[in-house]
Amino acid sequence: MNPPILVTGGTGTLGRLVTPLLRDAGRPVRVLSRRGGRAAHGIEQVRADLSTGEGVQRAVRGVDTVLHLAGGAKGDDVLARNLVDAARQADVRHLVLVSVVGADRLPLAWMRTKLHAEEAIGGCGLPWTVLRAAQLHDLVLSMAQKLTALPVVPLPGLRLQPVDGREVAARLAELTLGTPAGLVPDIVGPQVHTTGELIRGYLRASGKRRFTLPVRLPGEAGRAYRDGANLTLHGASVGTRTWEAFLAERVTAR
Repeated sequence: MNPPILVTGGTGTLGRLVTPLLRDAGRPVRVLSRRGGRAAHGIEQVRADLSTGEGVQRAVRGVDTVLHLAGGAKGDDVLARNLVDAARQADVRHLVLVSVVGADRLPLAWMRTKLHAEEAIGGCGLPWTVLRAAQLHDLVLSMAQKLTALPVVPLPGLRLQPVDGREVAARLAELTLGTPAGLVPDIVGPQVHTTGELIRGYLRASGKRRFTLPVRLPGEAGRAYRDGANLTLHGASVGTRTWEAFLAERVTAR
């Protein structure tokens, strides 16, 4: 019988999409999360805390491949290092990490932790694969919902390449089931949008009306965004599902 694939962050947006793909490919899956979850056919749940390392060695025991999706607004480097320490002891044969487009170019503290997580995986001495993804449609939708809850919607002057979560999950499943490949081409959406275009698209789809106010991002980070440091315009793997198609499925005008 094939050993299980460990998926960290398996209860998150990407985790819920990629886990059944791995299971349907004939691989048992072990999902690591802080709170645990309900087991299903071919899917085992294990409780562990990557921020402290508690329970992580038990989670990686008997695993040959780890797909690392767990992350947040800070501390991704700590999570990766704790996972790497346990993976070395368990003789894991393949570590796969999802990161963010621009992790090596954007001067933001959050992005630095993403880059340091990549460095922890790439420098651990185990075979590895890293995929950088653009912002998921789900994340952009959440941003749009929060901003349009305000009486006047601020529109920061930046561009995004939102990508569909299902397409990222399919690519991650392919990489996880394949051989270690190092840093692979980024995955991005089919179109580059300004935040104004994204927000106005959401307003139309939801039937809402709001005043909008363009704002300029200050400082070094603002310059980096205006220069497109968060974009990959050449050499990326490009998804096909557009922001408009995503909105048509997920947002209903009232």
